Formats: sequence, C-alpha cells, structure tokens
Amino acid sequence: MYKFNIITEFCFFCHKCPLWAFKNTVLLFVLVMISCANLSKAEVGRQNTEVDTSTAFSSEVQDDKNDSIKKNVIVGANQIGKYLNLLQGKRVGIVANQTSVIFKNAKDSIFEAYPNGEIELSHIQTNAILFTHLVDSLLSLNVNVKTVFAPEHGFRGKADAGELIKDGVDTKTGLPIISLHGKNKKPTAKQLEGLDIVVFDIQDVGVRFYTYISTLHYIMEACAEQGIPVLILDRPNPNGHYIDGPTLEIENKSFLGMHHIPLVHGMTIGEYAQMINGENWLENDAQCKITIIPIKNYTHNTFYSLPIRPSPNLPNDQAIKLYPSLGLFEGTNINAGRGTEFQFQRYGSPFLDKDFFKFSYTPIPNFGAKYPKHENVLCYGEDLKNEALNGFMTLKWVIRAYQNSTDKSLFFNTDNFTKHAGTHKLQQQIEAGLSETEIKATWKSGLDAFKLVREKYLIYD
Repeated sequence: MYKFNIITEFCFFCHKCPLWAFKNTVLLFVLVMISCANLSKAEVGRQNTEVDTSTAFSSEVQDDKNDSIKKNVIVGANQIGKYLNLLQGKRVGIVANQTSVIFKNAKDSIFEAYPNGEIELSHIQTNAILFTHLVDSLLSLNVNVKTVFAPEHGFRGKADAGELIKDGVDTKTGLPIISLHGKNKKPTAKQLEGLDIVVFDIQDVGVRFYTYISTLHYIMEACAEQGIPVLILDRPNPNGHYIDGPTLEIENKSFLGMHHIPLVHGMTIGEYAQMINGENWLENDAQCKITIIPIKNYTHNTFYSLPIRPSPNLPNDQAIKLYPSLGLFEGTNINAGRGTEFQFQRYGSPFLDKDFFKFSYTPIPNFGAKYPKHENVLCYGEDLKNEALNGFMTLKWVIRAYQNSTDKSLFFNTDNFTKHAGTHKLQQQIEAGLSETEIKATWKSGLDAFKLVREKYLIYD
C-alpha cells in the first residue's frame, strides 16, 4: 500500500508563534469591518470572513453562475500553519526554484472558471507581485534548512532548457545548492545524508515533457531508498482541466517522459506523486512516504494565471496554454519562439514556404535562449499570440508546418521528436499525411485507460 497523507485540517498557532500577533490583528480587523454600520448587507456578503493566517495570498474565483460568489485559491506553500510543525526540529532539504514562494498580495491574478473560455485577467499589469521565497520564509521561522535541490533551469530559473547546471551556493542565504539537472538527476545517498525530511514545492504546467515531474519521481525514489519522508506543497495545474495527447510508450522513456501517461495528464504535482506511489513506478517497487498540503478552494476547472513564469520560455498564460501543442516543435528543426519575447506563441523556420507563411521574425539570443534555433536567420511561420485555444492540444500547426516545408527531410529530429511525443508513431503518421482527426482517433484507447487510473489519485474535483 502506498503511503501518503493529505493534511486538510487547520492548525491554530500557539501564542509563541511569530504569526500569532498577525492572526489576532486580522481577526480584530474583520470584526471591526463586519460591525461597521455603513456596510450594506450585500457588501458584507462579499467580504472574505474566513480568517486563516495561512491565506496571505488569496485570489478571486468568479463563479459563472453567480459572480458575487468569491472564493480564495490558496496554494499549499501559503498554508504554513499546516506544515510548520512537520519541519520544526528537523534537518530540512528543499526542492525549489523561483516559483517556490509564499504570496502576500491578494490580487496578483484573477482566476475564472472554465469552460466558457472567456478569460479576463488583472494579472500583474496593475498589481505588484509581493511574495517571499519559501526558503527565506522557513529560515525566518527558524526552520533548519540544510540544502536546496534545484531542477532544470536552476534555483533562480534563469538557465536555458536542457542546460547542465553546476552545484553552487546561494549568495543570499549561504545554503548549498545541489543541481538535479547536472551530473545527476537523482539525488545520491551522500547528497541526502543528514536530512530528516525533504520539501518539494515547484510550479508545474501539466505537460509530460516538462521535466519537473521527472525530478519529482527521482526525489521520491531517492528519499524512499533512504527512508526520508517528502512533504509536497501542492500548486494548481494551469493545464489541469483536460487530458490529451499520445500516451508514452515505455520503450521511449526518458527524462522528457518517464511513465505511461498522456502528453497532457491533467494532474497536480500532489496527485501525480500519489500516482507514482500507487502504480509502483519507483525502482524495486519502493514506496515513498509523502505528505501533501492540498490547494484550498481549487478544482481542475479553475483557471490559474501564473504570477511567476515557471521557466524562462513560458512567460505568460498564452505560452502556457499553447505549450502542449507547440512544445512538439522542440523535436523538430522549427523554432518555437525561443530567441524572441513571444516564446511558444509563434513558430517559424527559414525552410518553411514564405509564399504560404506571411509572418516572419528573426530569433536572437535572449533570456532563456543563449543559442536559439536559426539564430540571426529570418524565419517564416505563424504568429499565435492571439490564438484562442482552450481545453485541448492540437496538431494542426505541426502538420501545417511539415506540409509546407520546402525540404521535408530537414523537418524532424527523429530521436528528440520521439522523446517529446512519447511514441515513434506520431512522426510516421504526419509523414504519411494523416489528418489530425485520424491521428487523434489512435490516442483514444490510451486516454480512456489513463483516465480510469487517474481517477484513483485525484485530490480535487
């Protein structure tokens, strides 16, 4: 039986906790506001009367049935009262990057419910994002953080995709940083030596070839081997409202996809961790003891706008939405917007037909792309920054690009494309001229089987 614990009850702070004074202040403020005579009943109804010191970051969810109903979406990291006691007196390791933060600003972004598809965001244009990094917050609470483990793109999230990252020291805290995207992707026994617990808190985007879930696997496997429990602070999946794409064939297993799951899996990190244990995916059928701090007031139909880019080349909601579809271009000689400010919102290549593709751009080195494909060469393709896409991935752009290549022999990097697709069949189907509808029909049995397995591990509706 796999081991996991989902903490849902709220733990009130004792009078010695540094957050106690803040909690009392918030309580007093709410009582004063409720008793204020000039508030109408409607205004009182719109107040957030749930007082919880772990809700420093709260964002509005607009119910499409009743816009006056507001809910607070609260990430796991913000619920300090539920996990601080699990860390006190322990030697702690943290798997983290730039997204591992505790939010302070209640209006960093607006969340709306699918499936209407009409999304309007306040996002960060008019609101400064206020947060503290999880590592800094825990150190300020006298938690004995010993080591930071960094995934692909590094602890600060500045490295290029696939770039090897060296171990180092965090200049702000002096903590050692162990790279899990350098000489080893799985922590060694020596690197875990002396730790009592490991915290995993990274924002994912719900796509199989986005490597943070592979890092999760290796963390769980290494910790299981050393008898170290893992605390997972869950965060929403911005592509969590659907399941789509080809299912990985296990012979094509790599760091870009380790398990028999679809390209878009529709699970949060916490849910996926339960699946790793439950399906016995760890080496030697090992079981990792995990504790999950779930997201509050979240469902898979809740749209989540990321206040912090999860990696250098996913700068905004549009890029994250298009990533499952345009990410397949990573296994081709087509540039997917790297080297521009519209990463995964355009695609192009010098060998696409310029008579068919009227849009053009020139990739140059920039943040997250030191050496972009077709650097300083004019590329022809499509601009998708205003493309509406919701609830599915599409092959239309990959198929269109292939069909309108002036030299089709240059299109695929077969090994890399197979790793991204999870199957060698997709390249063969595109080369054979199958339509998107015909190709997607071949995915159905794999998707149906996965949905039955996924159901066992869901935390959220």
